[in-house]
Amino acid sequence: MVERYEFEYELVQYKWPRWLHGQTEKQRLIWAYKILFLDVLFPLNIKKIIFVDADQVVRTDMKELLEEPLDGAPYGYNPFCDSPTDMYGFKFWKSGYWKNHLGKRRYHISALYVIDLQQFRLLAAGDRLRGQYQMLSQDPNSLSNLDQDLPNSMIHNVPIKSLPQDWLWCETWCSMETKSTAKTIDLCNNPMTKEPKLTSAVRIIDEWVDYDNEIKRLQKETMTETSLPTSPSSTHTPSHQELQ
Repeated sequence: MVERYEFEYELVQYKWPRWLHGQTEKQRLIWAYKILFLDVLFPLNIKKIIFVDADQVVRTDMKELLEEPLDGAPYGYNPFCDSPTDMYGFKFWKSGYWKNHLGKRRYHISALYVIDLQQFRLLAAGDRLRGQYQMLSQDPNSLSNLDQDLPNSMIHNVPIKSLPQDWLWCETWCSMETKSTAKTIDLCNNPMTKEPKLTSAVRIIDEWVDYDNEIKRLQKETMTETSLPTSPSSTHTPSHQELQ
């Protein structure tokens, strides 16, 4: 893929601190790494980063998001859409703890976010988030959606800039009228239909089939190249004299 599309990538790794309450379920471990170590995962010279879920299709230049003003907040998230109305019973943030905790603020989704690492470190946001996590994670009933619940629970101490709604659209929570202006489309789960994501991708995202076929062609080409028979010269067995 690097050769075909000419991009660069690096892998980052950070060992889970011994003093921090651990996670055993793989999905929750991934969620934890998404939010707990943003201040230590990246070199100091990197000013901003963007996280995008793997089941999300981008329809714009992501540089726009890097330039989005965060108004002093360390990160920007999209709040959940308030429609369609038939999903109201699944909007847990509309009642109980979240309604009381958030007040007039909205509950934000973690499928896409931009982080100002300089401001994040200046506010010691990483330490604050880890402290809140350490306290709440002792209760197995807390942080059901760890990567979302944690930053939303800290919204009074670590502010969240609400990004323009166009930055994230998903069929489950957003109206069809707003889809045409969406800059990214996320294949979030639908608790009513439980439709598989690959099925919904074909139905919801027009360009998905083209993307999928492109990757299949690349896979086929790669498999063909690796399965080609080697040339006689490459299988030549050296004689005793040649070895000497």
